[in-house]
Amino acid sequence: IGAANNLLAAMIDNHIFQGNELGLDPKTIVWRRCVDMNDRQLRFVVDGLGGAKNGCPREDGYDITVASEVMAILCLSSSIADLKARLGRIIVGYRHDGTAVTASQLKANGAMAAILKDALKPNLVQSLEGTPAFIHGGPFANIAHGCNSVLATRMALKCGDYVITEAGFGADLGAEKFMDIKCRITGLRPNAVVVVATVRALKMHGGLKKDSLGSEDLDALEKGLPNLLRHVSVMTDVYKVPCVVAINRFPTDTEAELDLVQRRCRELGVNAVLSEVWAKGGEGGVELANEVIRLCKLKSHVELTYEDDDDLETKISKVVKRIYGGSAVSYAPGVRTKIKKLEASGFRNVPV
Repeated sequence: IGAANNLLAAMIDNHIFQGNELGLDPKTIVWRRCVDMNDRQLRFVVDGLGGAKNGCPREDGYDITVASEVMAILCLSSSIADLKARLGRIIVGYRHDGTAVTASQLKANGAMAAILKDALKPNLVQSLEGTPAFIHGGPFANIAHGCNSVLATRMALKCGDYVITEAGFGADLGAEKFMDIKCRITGLRPNAVVVVATVRALKMHGGLKKDSLGSEDLDALEKGLPNLLRHVSVMTDVYKVPCVVAINRFPTDTEAELDLVQRRCRELGVNAVLSEVWAKGGEGGVELANEVIRLCKLKSHVELTYEDDDDLETKISKVVKRIYGGSAVSYAPGVRTKIKKLEASGFRNVPV
């Protein structure tokens, strides 16, 4: 991922150095380099120093590798040909007249795809108990869709009766992007959703200090439960997917606390099941697995947050209102101009 990302960065600067046939404005370059380390000193840099033979001085920066757009593209690609096409659509910057310059215009996407040809293949591993698992890809959920690769998911579906995939974190971030981006693009639809929660986290949401989380506190738990219930309602009411809450049990959880979580979930028509996999291995997840199997047998018709042909502002508004419970969207100065520019460049029908 890092090599492909930085190859494109090098080709951008070399193109400018060799005469800039495409008319790329160096001040508008949006493609950044990457490094597989969280080094804040490199987030914003000036490079191309040292005289005319060493490039054109300009502002630049580094992202951590998993935050690279290349990682997101790899995970959404269905084949090497699809990967090459998606890489080719990367916008690297703009000309002085405002039109976009892409990786395909730099003739970089073929070489990038060649670098990634082996990385595109899913990695098969196994758990301590011999359960097969694919670990493949990891785009950040705060800047991308936060899901494993499409190829790994489809390969798993060919190999097993049931496939469980992690979709980032939270029904309002990871699951939203899994549903509205990955599922929309691939046509995949989940039969059931598992929302994972802990009593400790819910008590912290209710205002309890970290050093007190090991003590029973039903009041704090009650105050924190709306957070969990909101995530559950997003899955059942917005996406219309059967749902179960997995309570990742800690030794300090009391029966009264566990009972309260289960009762509140049942009020929404959802079961909350204890998961003790961390302590007991597969045996600690049998009850949860049986509930997932039961849900998968139910008929459901998955819905998404917005329509493909909604304009970008409408899509953003629906995510804010339907997923986050907001009343409206407030845009910083210049954002609406950028949205209109994106729509004019042909990005109206893409997910947000």
